[in-house]
Amino acid sequence: MSAKRRSKSAPPDGMPIYRLLTGPDDAAFCHRVSEAIALGYVLYGSPSVTFNGNEVIAAQALVWPTLRHALAKAKA
Repeated sequence: MSAKRRSKSAPPDGMPIYRLLTGPDDAAFCHRVSEAIALGYVLYGSPSVTFNGNEVIAAQALVWPTLRHALAKAKA
């Protein structure tokens, strides 16, 4: 996967414009978030973590930049 950010009006391969990645708080989760950023997604809000009794579970929302701009305009 290229580390170069892509500038498109829609995510590649029919992916959704909003994604919520969840999983154990480990290197694999961090790599999944990094891969989404490399595709062109941007972080949306702060990460969230919880403990399920066995391990820490992390969540991170990401949006495609066109959605982020639309949300910013709606708040203005």
